[in-house]
Amino acid sequence: MKKLLSVLAGLLLCGSTVFAQKMEKEMPKGYEQEKTGIAKGKIDTVLYDSKTVGNKRKTLVYTPPGFDKKKKYPVFYLLHGIGGDHLEWFKGASPQNILDNLYAEGKIQPMIVVMPNGRAMKDDRSVGNIMAPDKVQAFATFEKDLLDDLIPFIEKTYPTLTDKDNRAIAGLSMGGGQSLNFGLGNLDKFSWVGGFSSAPNTKLPQDLVPNPEIAKQKLKLLFISCGDADGLIGFSKRTHDYLYQNDVPHIYYLEAGGHDFKVWKNGLYMFSQFLFKPVDNSSLEQYSVLGTPATTNVRNAKYPQILPDNRVIFKVKAPEAQKVQIDLGKKYDMVKDTSGFWNVTTDVISRGFHYYSLIIDGVAVVDPASETFYGMGRQASGIEIPYKDGGFYALKDVPHGDIRIKKYFSKATNSWREMYVYTPPGYDNATEKYPAVYLLHGGGEDQRGWATQGRTDLILDNLIAEKKAKPMVIVMMDGNFQGGGGPAGFGIQQLNQFENELKNAVIPFVEANFKVSSEAKNRALAGLSMGGLQTLHAGVRNSDVFNYLGVFSSGWWANNTKLSDPQYEFMKTNKDKINANIKEFWISQGGKEDIAHANCQIMMKKFDEMGIKYKYSEYAGGHTWPVWRHDIYEFSQLLFK
Repeated sequence: MKKLLSVLAGLLLCGSTVFAQKMEKEMPKGYEQEKTGIAKGKIDTVLYDSKTVGNKRKTLVYTPPGFDKKKKYPVFYLLHGIGGDHLEWFKGASPQNILDNLYAEGKIQPMIVVMPNGRAMKDDRSVGNIMAPDKVQAFATFEKDLLDDLIPFIEKTYPTLTDKDNRAIAGLSMGGGQSLNFGLGNLDKFSWVGGFSSAPNTKLPQDLVPNPEIAKQKLKLLFISCGDADGLIGFSKRTHDYLYQNDVPHIYYLEAGGHDFKVWKNGLYMFSQFLFKPVDNSSLEQYSVLGTPATTNVRNAKYPQILPDNRVIFKVKAPEAQKVQIDLGKKYDMVKDTSGFWNVTTDVISRGFHYYSLIIDGVAVVDPASETFYGMGRQASGIEIPYKDGGFYALKDVPHGDIRIKKYFSKATNSWREMYVYTPPGYDNATEKYPAVYLLHGGGEDQRGWATQGRTDLILDNLIAEKKAKPMVIVMMDGNFQGGGGPAGFGIQQLNQFENELKNAVIPFVEANFKVSSEAKNRALAGLSMGGLQTLHAGVRNSDVFNYLGVFSSGWWANNTKLSDPQYEFMKTNKDKINANIKEFWISQGGKEDIAHANCQIMMKKFDEMGIKYKYSEYAGGHTWPVWRHDIYEFSQLLFK
């Protein structure tokens, strides 16, 4: 019998979990209006003794429909903003109506809601200069008043459940900051915490959640919401970014609106439906109405937007178009609205940088809302998808090197060419010569790729600051030559042109104009895709010039023996020299989904047969920039040691 009851309890809990998460993503218009024919709660003004302030203070208390003193209820503390008092929610949002309507629809648990005055001082009216230092300080003092005076009063006066799992706190603006500060600062008191349009009083994220693991264990729900046009959105976003990086489950809810009650009413509507029920953390990223504009958008462009679960919302105005698609590796058909805007929300997009195009009536074009990048053999749009483990390429407060753009005349090609050169922090004042990496892009890209799409400078800045990589100069040359591009137009002619340019133009120019060593032990050659083939050709044949080789997402084509057989023959003949000279021969792939994976496996098998020494690494992500960023991050840590 006990076992049967246990099973039934488990089934009921599962049912509650589903119910707790099934809700509208936005409050229906007019929902705060009083409805007839439903049970109503009661809202009263109550006085309590505050030892913290030294007088009696007012608070509103809402008791739910059917309130029964013989039952015990969870409690939700709801805080106002800097210009309000205990009546602000009542006047601006009619919270009792929102709560009554939610009860009538069976969407929230019975609860007591307390709306106090968060300005803990004797004259706590919202009059005069509300920004006066003593009034601002009073909002911080309220933490003591709340914990030592108000909560004990409520729990003595009303039939309440007194454990932390039955206590919630949330607020708007200044009250949102208080709620995050007090709730996250007292995880033994509150399991449910919400901040709506939180104000500048919100502590820095690392102070709010100094120990993410403890927060994960103790929090039932953390809810952060804001309007997309709110000038204070940065305080919510910085908190979200920190929580995201540290894997702390939370809802980050964005909607159309400013710093106003439209947003705050919706915050109450959404947050209250989660309270005091089982929570499915796996679904928390699905609730936001809007996403965050991509960091790769042009200035002030609202779209594309990235939702918390890394789906992307695209919105493009093309009123005369007949068909519009987004090509993001997968093609998505967009839907036209009555205003001439085409809209679509994608599937979840993997982390990091991705090229994309608009296809308007069959023509692939760049998105005017996005920065453009040279890739796929043309200018394309690009989007940066957040990645919680992508701190290695984030802009941080560390010493920064420079990217220098240099024009040089190449006698090898009899033309002016361009290179991008990364110099490490402190380069200009240095007297020593640095080791150099010659870093090659892929087909359809050029010398800009590693600097822009690859974020090579930020990756090296961070590694050097952490002392994980030696300071080095990185030369990003243009590897395109006549007839290059793809298997059909790429062969030994282009490889020889590249080798000639590298040895007789690029290296002499770099060594004449930069503080770099001319010793092989201080030179590395690496490249992705097409650049990997160039590395295999020029690097292996010149192991007395380069003692370090990196081959990313590449490998000799198994079906082009005319190209590959001479390469293997050279390696077989010169095996001892290659093994003796090359200190690190590092080969990497983006997993089985990498288009070069199969060729690379065949190539490495041949290396094994010949006795060529190498190291192999995989990092899932396919034939994409997220993989190659990780490649240069890993490879650079092996160099010159």
